[in-house]
Amino acid sequence: MNPVLMIFIDGVGIGEKDFEFNPFFKYGFKVFDNIFKETPHKGKPYLEKNGMFVFPTDAKLGVEGLPQSGTGQVAIFCGMNAPKFVGKHFGPFPYSTTIPIIAEQNIFKAYKDRGKTPYFANAYPKVFFDYLKSGKTRLSTTSLSCRLSGIKLNSVTDLRQSKALTAEITNERWNRKLKYQLKVISPETAARRLLRIAGKNDFTLYEFFHTDHLGHGRIADEFEAIYNNLDRFLFTILSELNKEAITLVICSDHGNFEDLSVKTHTMNPALTLTAGKNALQLAESIKDLTEIKPSIIKYCT
Repeated sequence: MNPVLMIFIDGVGIGEKDFEFNPFFKYGFKVFDNIFKETPHKGKPYLEKNGMFVFPTDAKLGVEGLPQSGTGQVAIFCGMNAPKFVGKHFGPFPYSTTIPIIAEQNIFKAYKDRGKTPYFANAYPKVFFDYLKSGKTRLSTTSLSCRLSGIKLNSVTDLRQSKALTAEITNERWNRKLKYQLKVISPETAARRLLRIAGKNDFTLYEFFHTDHLGHGRIADEFEAIYNNLDRFLFTILSELNKEAITLVICSDHGNFEDLSVKTHTMNPALTLTAGKNALQLAESIKDLTEIKPSIIKYCT
């Protein structure tokens, strides 16, 4: 078994060394400050520390315009140039003509076809499953990949059994926004749960999208809590990762959050981080979004 943990963080690029509009410089970030001892920026986008790597990943893929989530995520999870195929960057959901490609080429199916165990660690609330039952099919690339590949989508029951995480890490928003009565967990507890899950599967994905929302200027009143929770969560993941056994890939689909001077996506390269067993091979082979999936399959299966 050669387990991979992928943490997909929506809308995070490598931006300028800007203490006013780049939150990683303005507020600090434990992953960079305490582990790498510096923060990546466009003047120094490559960092390496103790076998862990931060590097830029091209999200433009040779197509004009601002990179978008729909085509960017298809590029990541299917290993193909979706913006070029569609003829433009498109989002937030996948373009209709890429759905057959998602069905055949997504990374969950690639693992299943090899007899491996893929797992999507996010839990979904009842309102999401009600949406599916209504016959509506407008889904993100990740949830659509799971549905088309026969991968279970976790519910609140799985969450209560510590088999999944909410998309906001701590459960607090589910309680406040959706009226659940879940135990609020710390980011550190959530990180350790995810590491345990990853150790039991060949490929585990966890998806965090609130960075993109913050970059667009949404939920600004929750900025501090969301930022601090993500900071503590990722710091614990990297600090407690079994680097001899598990490969960690943290990746994003486009820039946005790293430049809060605008409320749009950016042309900056996406931020990618690798650590653990196959970190070096992945860092050397991934140059753009389309190379993430094939690199994982090549070096980790």
